[in-house]
Amino acid sequence: MQTPTPLLNRLRTLPGMESGQRRLVLVLSQLGDFDSMEYAQALVPVLPRLGAAGISTCAIAIGDAAGAERFCGFTGFPRAALQVEPTAELHQALGLYAGLQTPGGPWPALLLMCAGIGSPGTLQEVLRGYSGDRTAPQRLNLPLFRAAGGEGFQRPFELATVRLQNMAEVLGHWRTYVPRDDFITQRGGTFLLEVDDTLLYSYRDRGILGFSATMNQPLAFLDPYLQAPDSALG
Repeated sequence: MQTPTPLLNRLRTLPGMESGQRRLVLVLSQLGDFDSMEYAQALVPVLPRLGAAGISTCAIAIGDAAGAERFCGFTGFPRAALQVEPTAELHQALGLYAGLQTPGGPWPALLLMCAGIGSPGTLQEVLRGYSGDRTAPQRLNLPLFRAAGGEGFQRPFELATVRLQNMAEVLGHWRTYVPRDDFITQRGGTFLLEVDDTLLYSYRDRGILGFSATMNQPLAFLDPYLQAPDSALG
């Protein structure tokens, strides 16, 4: 499968993301979108393994430099690997879901999406954050969660707590993360490119809290590729 031309054209402008290597590209929505926060937080611990496997990583999000600095400071995502754009031009060129469109503008549309309208899977994912998930990894190392549910998996209210922390950060610095409201419903996508620019994997988000096809293990699509280049050839 061929990588979309608009994405290839954008990558050619980014040092270290040229052809000749495998590349993981996250086309995030707004920096202040909770999906962007959660995706970055999931990816940060895996970045050394991606590098060891010969996979270069970058994220492209809607926002500005001030928002990028705060986003990286909060999530731990490397600033050099984050590009920001003022509009959703790239998202539109890639045919990514713009979100629900309503006559009242982006805010009524966003509220409807949070209720699951025009945003498949959102309510189920909200519920999972509260109910816990034994198939998902532990996110917090706090005595309260150990006492309530044990260790080694996602305990009840654990993911909801992470999301509450993210929400408090974003709402407390809203205009830093979201300089303009035009694109608050815009969804993102994930693209994994081969050395020859063919597409190894792609996923297009269709709803809020839906940045991965497998939200309990959001990086599961990387498992076949997280090995050193020499062993992959052997």
